[in-house]
Order: sequence, then structure tokens, then C-alpha cells
Amino acid sequence: MRASRRIRRMERSRKKVVGLNLTSLMDVFTILVFFLLANSSSSEVLTTPKQIKLPDSIVETKPRETVVILVSPESVLMQGEIVIGTPELLASEKQGVPEIRERLKLLEKNIIGVSTKAMVQSKEVTVLADKTIPFRVLKKIMSTCTSAGYGRISLAVIQKASQT
Repeated sequence: MRASRRIRRMERSRKKVVGLNLTSLMDVFTILVFFLLANSSSSEVLTTPKQIKLPDSIVETKPRETVVILVSPESVLMQGEIVIGTPELLASEKQGVPEIRERLKLLEKNIIGVSTKAMVQSKEVTVLADKTIPFRVLKKIMSTCTSAGYGRISLAVIQKASQT
């Protein structure tokens, strides 16, 4: 049968609505958000104060949670608290630093929380030292940590891109 003029006109003017399935689009975005949230918190970065300039190095491994000793030109800090002045340590003729040894023993006694317990049980120290600090100062600090039972000592550096 032949379609009438009216039916043909109505077919031409009828707008076809194409629906978008938003359910699958929302699923993709939800998975993307969870992925970004899970991976954004996994990086561990030691924050360095502005007065310390760390040396550059090509580092592959991430830092672990350890006892942190910060050596600036003015003072030596352990876990954020001043232990001794750097000029005093430089002028001292002693091989070790009794103040650091005492602070390490105090830290072992005052375990608060899971993170502090893991930090003390690992027997590991990370030294953040300004690159202008003489090595004999770092040697005194490292020998004191070793004599206190902290045998694993890491020196913090700034990570830069590899040369290859």
C-alpha cells in the first residue's frame, strides 16, 4: 500500500532520540577514582627542611619508616627534637655522641603505637644531612648509632633522573 502524504510528513519530522547508557560510563569512572585513591597514598616521601640541601643521587628503592636523624649546619635533630648543636659536635674530640645514644635508648623505651614499634624494631636509622656537613661529623653520628645497636644506616639524598 501506498503511504499517505501525512504519514510521510510525520516520519520526516519525527526526531529519533538515541539514548546513552550511563551505567557503564559511571562504572568506569568509579573504578578510575578508586585506582587513583589507592595509588596516590602509597608513596612515602621524607620532607626535608628548607635549611638543608641534600646531595643528588640516582635511587631506585623507596625509603622505609625508620628513626630519622636530621643534621643541619646549626643543630642535630632526632625525630624532630634537638639533640646537640652541630658546632659542639664538630668541636668535640669524643668518638661517639652520648646524647644520640641516650635518645635512641629513650626511643626504645617509649614505644607508642604500631609505627613507632616497627621503627624501633627495624633497628634502622636514616640520616638527613646537609651536603656541607663534614664527613667526620657524620662518622661520629653513624658510629654512635652502630654502638647503640642500630646497624642499618641510610643516608637520605634527592632522587634525580637516571642518566641512561
